[in-house]
This record gives sequence, structure tokens and C-alpha cells, in this order.
Amino acid sequence: MSDTPAAERGFDRHMLEALVCPVTHGTLRYDAARQELVSEAAGLAFPIHDGIPIMLIDEARQIKAD
Repeated sequence: MSDTPAAERGFDRHMLEALVCPVTHGTLRYDAARQELVSEAAGLAFPIHDGIPIMLIDEARQIKAD
């Protein structure tokens, strides 16, 4: 086991294969810089805290289309 905290190790990308957007049930994109899972279809970004994705709609950040 590593001595590196989970937040520094980052998100387990294998978990991404099992997760879907709670709104659209579509795929999510991992944004390592912001530590978020992004649903382009829903226009939402779900935060990841200490390596745990928070898949609650009320906790998601609205994203703007560029």
C-alpha cells in the first residue's frame, strides 16, 4: 500500500468505467486538473473529494459550453 494520500494519487480511472451521469445516464469525462467528472450532455461537473466522486446533482457545478 502506498503512503501517498488518496487526493495526491488521484481518481481511480477504472471506477470511471462503472459510473454514468445521474441525469442523462451517459458517459463521463475525467478532468484531472479540476478533479471533476464532467457530463457534457447534462452540462454538469461532479466534484471528486479525496478520490471519491460526489455524484449528487445538488453538488454538481454548471458548466458553460465554450
